[in-house]
Amino acid sequence: MLLMGMVAYAQPRFAADADIIKTGEVLFQKPHTIVFGFTNKGTKPLHIKKVHPSCGCAKVTFTRGNIAPKERGEIVVVYDAATLGTFSKYIEVFTNEEKEPEFLVFQGRVVTELSDYTVGFPIDLGNIRMNTNYIEFDNVKKGELLATELKIVNTERVSYRPQLMHLPPYLRAEYLPENIPGGKTGVIRLILDTNRLTSMGLNQTNVYLARYQGDKIGDSNEIVVSSVLLPSPEDFSASKGKIKLSSEEVVVDKKAKKMQAEVTITNEGTSLLTIHNLQVFNHAVEASLSDRTLLPGKSAKLKMVLKKKWLKRFKARPRVLIVSDDAENPVKTINIFVKD
Repeated sequence: MLLMGMVAYAQPRFAADADIIKTGEVLFQKPHTIVFGFTNKGTKPLHIKKVHPSCGCAKVTFTRGNIAPKERGEIVVVYDAATLGTFSKYIEVFTNEEKEPEFLVFQGRVVTELSDYTVGFPIDLGNIRMNTNYIEFDNVKKGELLATELKIVNTERVSYRPQLMHLPPYLRAEYLPENIPGGKTGVIRLILDTNRLTSMGLNQTNVYLARYQGDKIGDSNEIVVSSVLLPSPEDFSASKGKIKLSSEEVVVDKKAKKMQAEVTITNEGTSLLTIHNLQVFNHAVEASLSDRTLLPGKSAKLKMVLKKKWLKRFKARPRVLIVSDDAENPVKTINIFVKD
């Protein structure tokens, strides 16, 4: 009986941050993203087997692989907002936990015009609001031409002409429309020309949205744009090194005296492995590596320290980027989650 009790106790446990997410108003025919965060609160590794949305109106991606006890993951739902009116949808989450699937619900209302701008456009610049002030182009290849959209709403009664300042040579912007009427929404399409990126790995810059003619730059109208340029296949084709991380996600306690975490990097290949770049997306993170060249079978310690007072100042998610000469996996990213 004691053995049976121990087996029953040693189980993974899926615990969502929220069972129901209310999105508020979302714009008609503008796909809306909902993120369900979760934690493995069990004592054995958890993994998601599959996720079933309740309708074809939602597309789902989720954290793959084993999630260790106390580690976190995400389920990302993109709702197409193709039908006007209120909606209440759900997803079924099947895990290796021995019980019925979890049901996670998202609810809201699809409208042609927003009356509550705070939901879809949380970044307040006074006369305008934005949906985000941090943009990512992850794992891009030389020669690609990529685009993403920054959505804005004009909260004033007079028209507004958006303009981005301090664009680097590898970025250009298109404004749709060029003048946004009062109370209406618009889009700034940012286009990345990877041929003009000069550094392998992380390229990060700050651009600024002018709120009015003659506006100055500052923290309030700053937008951080990050791109991760992958090495060309021929760069490391001769290398037989193979990188292995003890974890690609770490959790640090915000209440701890020192916010830090450690990951072990091991060379599981048959030749020397070299770490070329070690970069942070958020400058509140300090990262140091005990060794950048690893013989087969050897390991190094990656230490990450978060400066608590700087976390809110910098907009980028806390992550560490590793570029090695592993021909199959030249870029690895470690996500850092902060637990309150």
